[in-house]
Amino acid sequence: MNKERTKVLTSTATRPLDPTDPETECVLYWMQRDVRARDNWALLFARHLAKRGGVPLRVCYALPPPPPPTGTDDDDGGDDDDDDDLPPKVTDIPMTERHGSFLLGGLKFAERELATAGVPMEVLLPLSRSAVGDAVVGRATSEAKGKALAVVCDFSPLRHHRDWTEGQAAPLLDAEGVPLIQVDAHNIVPVWHASPKREVGARTLRPKINKLLPDFLTHFPAFEGNAHLAEGEGTAPPKIRKTEWDEFRRRLALDPAVPACDWAKPGADAAMDRFAEFCSGRSPGLGLKKFAELRNDPNCQGVCSDLSPWINHGQVSFQRLALDVRAVDKYSEGKASYIEEGVVRRELSDNFCYYARDSYDSLDAAAEWARDSLDLHASDEREYVYTLEEFEKGRTHDDLWNAAQMQLVKEGGMHGFLRMYWAKKILEWTPSPAVALRTAQYFNDRFALDGNDPNGFVGVGWSVMGIHDMGWKERPVFGKIRFMNYAGCKRKFKVDGFVARYRGARENAIAASKKKAQGGSGKKTVSGKKRKVPST
Repeated sequence: MNKERTKVLTSTATRPLDPTDPETECVLYWMQRDVRARDNWALLFARHLAKRGGVPLRVCYALPPPPPPTGTDDDDGGDDDDDDDLPPKVTDIPMTERHGSFLLGGLKFAERELATAGVPMEVLLPLSRSAVGDAVVGRATSEAKGKALAVVCDFSPLRHHRDWTEGQAAPLLDAEGVPLIQVDAHNIVPVWHASPKREVGARTLRPKINKLLPDFLTHFPAFEGNAHLAEGEGTAPPKIRKTEWDEFRRRLALDPAVPACDWAKPGADAAMDRFAEFCSGRSPGLGLKKFAELRNDPNCQGVCSDLSPWINHGQVSFQRLALDVRAVDKYSEGKASYIEEGVVRRELSDNFCYYARDSYDSLDAAAEWARDSLDLHASDEREYVYTLEEFEKGRTHDDLWNAAQMQLVKEGGMHGFLRMYWAKKILEWTPSPAVALRTAQYFNDRFALDGNDPNGFVGVGWSVMGIHDMGWKERPVFGKIRFMNYAGCKRKFKVDGFVARYRGARENAIAASKKKAQGGSGKKTVSGKKRKVPST
């Protein structure tokens, strides 16, 4: 493994590799973002340390409790009721049945594959969401189970994950003399090695990534688990204990209002079966064969691999997908487009969240030109302003927007082209850019199976506040943010065909237009009103 993929988070880099030390019980891999036993650089590195030290490899996953119950913001006593309708912050959204089932299913699959390799996985139950790192440290330094030789963790640029690893676990492990080593097993080129700064856009990151790909896009060695421990010779292999998955499901208190997606079976096998069909050119939409040509047409969803839920949850490595795509001996244009989206665009999202740690989900992360422009037009007249419920149920005057929202709510995802249009219309139909940003993030993270991910934050940020974009012709509400409209969509694809797939989308649009004509929802002006701006 390329050593640049690792980063030591503690001042303690190593412990004496003495397997006779009674305090040394294992090397502990703290699995959090990359929930898989195969094609996992962090797990492979942990196994390397365990073999070198002659100790067992163990795996843990910390399952935080759900956030405290919350709803939309309370009435602030002002005249503008729209401001009393803000969705919860992203960190306060309860886990849904959709996300929880996929998460737990992926954990079960990983546990089975680890057990086959003789590696036990333990699910930890932190007392609170702010004590995840503490729980891992407690396991790593347990007197009953023995102090870990080292803790290896995977990488995420998101704030909560970095708080757990860098803010909580690292100083506590340092005090115990236990090294914490982080491995970027999610990106092909580690985020800290790809660039030392936040990149302007794909055009500046692309050459850096492409230059480094030969060093990092390498084949994975076989994962041999605890094969280095022979029965009766030195340290015995650890016992595999039964995991109480029903207990964990109850602990998560999953929200049943958003049901699981039947089409998305968790686990690496399901992902790779879907991917093999995509690459074969025999899928219903012909997959990779037509990917470059039709990937931006929402009526041609079949050309997409739709693997983002598995990638997001760490159940499959994009490096594996990239290696396998490269091995396909045809469809050169499709291969190039797929690598561009999966490597450059995805790793650009991690770059943004990593270097904008404190602001990636707020308007503070926008470029100065975008912030100034949005501020200038924040009080512009909005022809339509919808409530959170009207948005959620797809009850706007725009049948295409309604259909896109229904796709998200019912199917757990939205076509990439439509997601841009969808988020930009939320900017156009909410009282302020800050409300728009929170609303789009809320819907994306609540309903999208690939939500709560750097790609989601960047996708919404591109649409609402111009992240990785440039200034365009100034216009009301949008300012210099890139504009998209219905007529432009009709030039791109057959809008009527897409809308017809979602019952109620057109009927809701007709009803909303009639309501406006009758003055029920009508033209709303937010100019000059005192608005409560949410903390995002």
